Amino acid sequence: MAISPRIPLDPRWESPIRVIVLGFVCLACWPREISPWPSRWLASTAIGAAVFVLWIAPDILFPGYRAKALFSNSVIGHVRSSMQPEALHSAWVLGWRTARAVIIVPIVEELFWRAWLMRWLINPDFQKVPLGAYSPFAFWITAILFASEHGSYWDVGLVTGIIYNLWMLRSKSVADCILMHAVTNAILSGYVIVTAQWQYWQ
Repeated sequence: MAISPRIPLDPRWESPIRVIVLGFVCLACWPREISPWPSRWLASTAIGAAVFVLWIAPDILFPGYRAKALFSNSVIGHVRSSMQPEALHSAWVLGWRTARAVIIVPIVEELFWRAWLMRWLINPDFQKVPLGAYSPFAFWITAILFASEHGSYWDVGLVTGIIYNLWMLRSKSVADCILMHAVTNAILSGYVIVTAQWQYWQ
């Protein structure tokens, strides 16, 4: 919701509005040619869990790692949470924020990055390109752009983008990529709430 920064929203309602509106849009606009059902449940779940481990590993193994200028500067931003302090103790807000991360983000991002962009970079008439088609240019540009949207976490974002791209090449299934992405976000959300590592919710 690109206009949300221009419209002041109560933190209690920002995520519910995002989930409901974007959920409706996803249902209404889901491409008919793309199956919504994963075919490789176990593998997609395992990869999603492994990506979660990769996501938090640098900060656990190397405390202070992300404070370095390479990860915290005026270009990519700084390590901080987008959550308002008063929202951190609200089960309602945390529940909806988790729903957004687990349901909406995987659907929107996988449809954009791996169902559309990876194919569009091969041929602007992307519907002529089969899901999971490989082009070095499309593969790496998609991974790099995916990394760039993760700010101070661009390094693990890049590794994640590469893994997600590889799984699209292998599975040729948007639904399996959505499941994988959802598992990563679900475990990360649980980790954020349990450990109060709010900076992962940027």
